[in-house]
Amino acid sequence: MEPRPPFPWQLTPEQEIAEFERLKPRLQHMWQTLLFRDEEAYTSVVVPSLTLEQSELRKIAGVSFYEERLLFLLIRLRNPRARMVYVTSQPVHPMILDYYFQFLQGIPASHARSRLTLLCAYDASPRSLTEKILERPRLIERIRDGIQDPSRAYLTVFNSTVRERQLAVLLGIPMNGVDPMLNDLGTKSGSRKVFREAGVELPAGYEDLKTRKEVEKALVELKRERPSMKRAVVKLNDSFSGEGNAIFRYPEAGGPKSVSEGIEKLEFSVATETVPTYMEKYESMGGIVEEFLEAPEKQSPSAQLRVSPQGEVVVISTHDQILGGPSGQVFLGCSFPAHDDYRMPITDAGLAIGHVLAEKGVVSRFGIDFLVTRNEPEERWKIHALEINLRMGGTTHPYLALQFLTGGQLDPRTGRFLSLSGHAKYYRATDNLFSEMYRGLLPEDLIELLTNNRLHYSHGSESGVLFHLIGAVSQFGKFGMTAIANSRAEVDDLYGRALETLDKEASKGRPPSTLKRATS
Repeated sequence: MEPRPPFPWQLTPEQEIAEFERLKPRLQHMWQTLLFRDEEAYTSVVVPSLTLEQSELRKIAGVSFYEERLLFLLIRLRNPRARMVYVTSQPVHPMILDYYFQFLQGIPASHARSRLTLLCAYDASPRSLTEKILERPRLIERIRDGIQDPSRAYLTVFNSTVRERQLAVLLGIPMNGVDPMLNDLGTKSGSRKVFREAGVELPAGYEDLKTRKEVEKALVELKRERPSMKRAVVKLNDSFSGEGNAIFRYPEAGGPKSVSEGIEKLEFSVATETVPTYMEKYESMGGIVEEFLEAPEKQSPSAQLRVSPQGEVVVISTHDQILGGPSGQVFLGCSFPAHDDYRMPITDAGLAIGHVLAEKGVVSRFGIDFLVTRNEPEERWKIHALEINLRMGGTTHPYLALQFLTGGQLDPRTGRFLSLSGHAKYYRATDNLFSEMYRGLLPEDLIELLTNNRLHYSHGSESGVLFHLIGAVSQFGKFGMTAIANSRAEVDDLYGRALETLDKEASKGRPPSTLKRATS
């Protein structure tokens, strides 16, 4: 056995980076184990920490329960020799675990449960999970104890920062995530530079802005370049889910003065945002200004890709994003796969972008958001790349659910997912089902409603509904749902029936004022 890795106070920053680099080559062997040899022993350490801007995260109701979204990674326990260590901020309800274990076909739940080490920081404070773990040396020791062989283990994270890098070094295992030194490539400014290098079209605009004056200047210049433009988008570099975006409407009178006055009327994606607080964040993290693309028809698809440790770029999936919020730019959910008309074109654009990222050393999952537009129904869709997310995202867990349940894979020739039975699979998913009438429902209530109304996922039909974020329902009246079926029409019908059933059952005994669902 290798000696225990040192704790933080025993390492200089230079030593930490050197040790992180030393561990990297192990990921290549682990990658081969995961993809090609299902029966080999290994340990997956999952730390689903949202190590993102906390002021932005606080806008999301029940955000601490988003750590449950990666429970679909329990699919890895299908390998009877695989082990998993899963760490959360707060305890996971036992019924939620039972809910996931029932889907592991061919593996007794008791056998899978014996190979899962579930650990908890017992800390609900509004900070990242990784930060909480690093404060608890004994918790780190417990994670280490759950790793049978560090040479055959790796760390999975939602997104990677210097904190996740430090944790990987402390555990003595490689991280399946982007090197934090490359994170600038996934900012709004960095994304625009990568798109240009990849030769993929992007909206007109300016990046690397830091101050309000620079934003105003960029808006003036953009109007000079595009005189007919009516709106522009101001974006924070490190925001996510569209919640750091603001719409700027150009006043009829042109010039710097009218633009400066127009800034006071920015339209935010979150109703509680104000110009002073937004500009304070802008000066802290920087951002971009770009053209708001106007068209009679437009959609917001995304592509998810992966770069192997050997530099191979692989398309994982494509989705049509479902957007909403005050400005129509907040991510609410997704539909899989992206529409036939533009699925393969965004796949090709994604591969071009992926090759640039691979050349720069990016490894692991990432997503690319696009905007496609056209003026007439018979026209070909025009593609613009919008941003790169060097992390897991809102499309990751529903796709993991599809893999978890069907054991199928994506056909790279068509961009469709085929189950082991050969059926093309479709789904619609959201993290944002919310209603006051859902408050007070327990996890077991939610699962009972699904089962009693025969909406539960069936392996026989390869169709049905799954829930996630179940732990958030009682306190926040919020949870996530994925509807899976064999066609878009079937998915839409199933999704609609599930919502009607949930609302009908949850409304029993509730006062009329609580009976409106906010999002779907």
